[in-house]
Amino acid sequence: MSTMTMKELSKALSKIDFCMFNTNGGEGKINSRPMSNNGDVEYDGDSWFFSYEDTRKVGEIGRDAQVALTFIAPPSLLGKPGIFVAVDGDASVIRDKAQFEEHWVKDLDRWFPDGVDTPGLVLVKVSARTIEYWDGEENGRIHLREADAVAEGAV
Repeated sequence: MSTMTMKELSKALSKIDFCMFNTNGGEGKINSRPMSNNGDVEYDGDSWFFSYEDTRKVGEIGRDAQVALTFIAPPSLLGKPGIFVAVDGDASVIRDKAQFEEHWVKDLDRWFPDGVDTPGLVLVKVSARTIEYWDGEENGRIHLREADAVAEGAV
């Protein structure tokens, strides 16, 4: 049973900009690449990533939406171990400009020079099913369907 809450996990993830984004490359191959969450860290189980439509990852998501994200935070200055977070989830590719605007930050202009009007821009949403974490002192697993039920008072 997990002792970390989603609020505590969100706070830990707010300090981590990059993750490894893992997709199914077919024929048993897993493809990994670093992706930034762009400071979009009010974590509720959904992660958001901007990309170009014609990338390998978007093609792989189209064939198999099951993905994994791995986040790692370094140890604190006082020596407390960092946190390791593994997210198992489902990805979807969003092509809605209104949603682009909801998640856009100015720093993205570096990679997408025309902002939300950049040709071929897509937003990838990863909805977590299960989140596992290890922080040197404890570890746990959060099942999002269970967490949602508890938050809604059903459990």
